[in-house]
Amino acid sequence: MSLGPRLLLASGLGAIKRAGALALDLLYPPVCLACRRAIAAHGGLCADCWRAVRFIERPYCERLGAPFEASFGADDGERAISPEAQADPPVFARLRAVACFDEGPVRTLVHRLKYGDRLELAGPMGRWMARAGAELLDEADLLIPVPLHASRLAHRRFNQSVLLAREISRCSGVPLRTGLLMRVKPTPPQVGLSRRLRALNMQGAFAAPPDKKGELAHRRLVLVDDVATSGSTLNAAARALLRAGAERVDALAFARVVTETRNESI
Repeated sequence: MSLGPRLLLASGLGAIKRAGALALDLLYPPVCLACRRAIAAHGGLCADCWRAVRFIERPYCERLGAPFEASFGADDGERAISPEAQADPPVFARLRAVACFDEGPVRTLVHRLKYGDRLELAGPMGRWMARAGAELLDEADLLIPVPLHASRLAHRRFNQSVLLAREISRCSGVPLRTGLLMRVKPTPPQVGLSRRLRALNMQGAFAAPPDKKGELAHRRLVLVDDVATSGSTLNAAARALLRAGAERVDALAFARVVTETRNESI
């Protein structure tokens, strides 16, 4: 096909796409993902909700991904590691997250996806995660969603981490693999438990199937989860993957809990 027809075809396809988008907007006017207020385009937040989100940007601990105070930075060009990460290094190499898990839009989005069956939210949330974790994804061989135990999966019917990882894979090109990590222990809910009890609760919770270890050997992996709270889940999952032969395990979450006074790790 010569250049002229190709340009005409591309122009025609573009016009069809724009017409389809206009028709969609007429049928389903775009609204804020959090508060449902009218906005200009689908898949975003209104100005008020956007301002209410505490996005995590540097300076932050390069291991734990916890934001520092604005006045804190790395000296002499070196990337900063928090005292918490130095005193108690996580099993995973690095953690990145889009935003702090606060009351407001972030909590609303997480709860609607996880408990409200709003599966369409995984698309925009996953795209934000792909941007926040770009440096991890550039070096990754595989995405590994944090798995649910079979009993919980049967009750919930879906794993939100898989939905998020699917969109991250689409955006980044990093392959998504399920079945390489299993949740073998039906752990009780972590809500209300101390950091120490959370860690004890997650001991032995994950394992790599023996026949899948060859697929993990010498691979650079990124664990995907919706919220990082105490770090116990990500540490337990990373430990199982490293024992199975993975070269490195990083972690990527949509939100993470941040303790204001100590920048505490998750």
